[in-house]
Amino acid sequence: MSDFQLTRTLDEHAAESALRTDVQRGLTASPKELPPKWFYDARGSELFEEITRLPEYYPTRAEREILLERAQEIASASGARTLVELGSGSSEKTRHLIEAMPALETYVPVDVSESALIGAADSLMAEHPGLRVHALLADFTRPLRLPRAQGPRLVVFLGGTIGNLRPAERAGFLASVRAMLSPGDALLMGTDLVKDEATLVAAYDDARGVTAEFNKNVLAVIDRELGADFHTADFAHVAVWNREQEWIEMRLRARSAVTVKIRALDLVVPFEEGEEILTEVSAKFRQEGLRKELSAAGLELTQWWTDAEGRFALSLSVADGIAG
Repeated sequence: MSDFQLTRTLDEHAAESALRTDVQRGLTASPKELPPKWFYDARGSELFEEITRLPEYYPTRAEREILLERAQEIASASGARTLVELGSGSSEKTRHLIEAMPALETYVPVDVSESALIGAADSLMAEHPGLRVHALLADFTRPLRLPRAQGPRLVVFLGGTIGNLRPAERAGFLASVRAMLSPGDALLMGTDLVKDEATLVAAYDDARGVTAEFNKNVLAVIDRELGADFHTADFAHVAVWNREQEWIEMRLRARSAVTVKIRALDLVVPFEEGEEILTEVSAKFRQEGLRKELSAAGLELTQWWTDAEGRFALSLSVADGIAG
């Protein structure tokens, strides 16, 4: 008999408080910036789903290709009885892994959306009678305490989301993941790979302008939630490849001098013509560089799979170098 449990670690005002803090800090900084997590209200999530279907945006298709091809190998290499997914959302991609894990006992999705957690749990338990789902309503960028469950455990972090963290943030995140793991547990992580600039920029600046609308949606979120008077038409979407850092930067550039009022913060934010807000970095990786970052956190990279074109990778790393 399937069973479902939900543990809440975020209070109902956590998102509002975090948004206030991020906007106050980010728009009074020089240069200005906003965290990419604020793209994802209901409209932003719809736009991102549309982005994943665009011809220019290869990461989702490439990662799915690897999961479909390698799910059995991943399941065998990890030996997991418990699957933990950070930023689980709809759990769509994880279904390929779950289907390849007949010995799986417990699935632990971690997300900030309660409705997404409940919806995913309902469908998964219908498809897999006997699967236990213990959902965590939590921010995975903060230290987590996982529920007690049978090991070995496989922690899954898909979508290339690790690339949205700066190097110091990645180091802290990987260390926090390692702290969750016991010897024999493993981390499966999706990473977009360094490639030619034209392909990378096109993936973040598509011909139809869907990514531009997605980028500007953060301004709509601030308008709605904090009583601001941003006008999206006043800002242009910009995507550039930073060769030195090997990451894509998404920015919003003021088309002319403009002043924005944010009533909830009693804040006035002036923009000069051409001034930008950095809204996202998306780092791209090389195998050896990632191996070093994982090693510094106490994780040994043991398996590396890419799609047929070598655009994207899934890596399996084990705690303390001990295989499950």
